[in-house]
Parts: sequence; C-alpha cells; structure tokens
Amino acid sequence: MNDVVAELERRYPPVWAEEWDRVGLVLGEPDAPVRRVLCVVDVVPETVAEALAAEADMIVSHHPLLLRGVSSVAPTTFKGRIIHQLIRAGVALYAAHTNADVASPGVSDALAARFGLTGLRPLQRPAPGSPAHGDDRGFGRVGELPEPMTLAELTRHAAAVLPVTSWGVRAAGDPGRMVRTLAVSGGSGDSFLGAATAAGVDAFLTADLRHHPAGEHLAADGPALLDAAHWATERPWLDDLAALLREAPGVETLVSDLDTTRGPCTPPHPLWTTRSPDREG
Repeated sequence: MNDVVAELERRYPPVWAEEWDRVGLVLGEPDAPVRRVLCVVDVVPETVAEALAAEADMIVSHHPLLLRGVSSVAPTTFKGRIIHQLIRAGVALYAAHTNADVASPGVSDALAARFGLTGLRPLQRPAPGSPAHGDDRGFGRVGELPEPMTLAELTRHAAAVLPVTSWGVRAAGDPGRMVRTLAVSGGSGDSFLGAATAAGVDAFLTADLRHHPAGEHLAADGPALLDAAHWATERPWLDDLAALLREAPGVETLVSDLDTTRGPCTPPHPLWTTRSPDREG
C-alpha cells in the first residue's frame, strides 16, 4: 500500500487540501499488499459492495467518508457499517478530495477534456501563501471550445459527453446565446459564480446550483449556466486517477460507473432540461 499512497500523495499532496477537508488514508495497514484498486466518487454501500465483489484490496474515493466528525462507528450507523465491512474484508480506504480539485491536472481538467477545451487556466486560484498556490493549480478551469455553439447546442452536447444520469443537464440563459469560452468546475460550484463572471466566460458548467444564487447571478447578466449531476462532473477524473495508480508496481485499477447521484432533481433556475441519451457512461 505504501507505493500506492506515495503515488497519490506525489500527484495530490494532502497539504493542498482545504483546512476543513479530510483527506488521506482512512483505513488499512500501510504495509499491506495492494493488487487491485477500485476508484470511486463516493463511498456508499453500493460502491463498497462493488469493491468486495471485485476482490479489491483498496478503494480510492474522491469524497471523504468521514468528512464530518462522528462520535461512533458502531455497525448500527451508516458510516460505521461501511467501516466494519471494509475492515472485515481487509479493504483499505483512501480519499483525495480538494487536493485533487486544485491539482493540475486534477478533477476539473478531466471535466474540461470532455469538452475539448483549450488554453486552460484556473477559474479560481488558491490564496497567495497557501500550500496549493502556484503553477496552474486552482479550482475549476476556463478554456475555449473547439467550435462556438449556442447555449442550447452546448446543453445537448454536455448531455452527450458527460456520464449518463437521470439528472440530465439543465441550463439557464438565452438558448441562442453563442458560447465560445466555457468555465467548468467539478462538484458543487455555485461558490464560483462570481469567479465565472470575473473570468468573462460565456457559460459556466458545474453541479448543485441553488435557486437563489443562480437567479441573482443571471439577473446581474452573469454567464449562462449549465447544471449537471454532481457525480457526472467528477466521474471523468476517475479515469485519470486509475491511469495514475497503474504506475505503482503490480497494481490493477478498476473504475466504478455506479451513479451515486442522490437527492431530488430541483432545477436552479432552469429554462429547459436535457436528459442524457441511452448509452454507456
């Protein structure tokens, strides 16, 4: 396991994570052998079952299982049950979250690649003096589309190139607006609405947009918005993660395509919704 952890921390140093984040090794003996790794966005019963069925020795997740403090890991609790399952099966768990978000390449680079964006730059750079500051690191990415398209066309294109979810892709703004520059941010991104406006982009694609912030953003003539499922915006990074981990000696990597999108479909301020076509993710 030491080789796998070393490879992860070379690309995504834990010191790059936000202060509130909880990244790194969660479970597992550092000296235990790792032959097979399952890469997932979320550690939930379904992905744990997938890891056990695949006889994985380790799960590497994007979202931390223990992001918020708990007072018990009893098997009668949701997280405790997962922890007991993993320990009994000898499956290690590692999380790379905001340290993978700001990395270059990182989570948003993989998302930008789905749209063929060029001339990439961070949407929001880490604060000067923070461990993650420097080079091309930062949250989100801004780039140029290969060819301009209308917002309506871009919404349909997003539904086609992102992993399939029942959530689809929702858009807000003038459907005929021409989009040449696009900002993207994997995961919850409405804290970057101001950064998208400051970047001067034509549209911003992210997840978990809330009704009031999105409405106020549009009323202030901010960029058009595209709202995709949280899982769909972060799943592309798993392929990059799997390729990285194959560099560790003797390690096989698997990628979970289980859609862990949860919660009701509550559009932020939509004009229309485009569902993903029936195809493989």
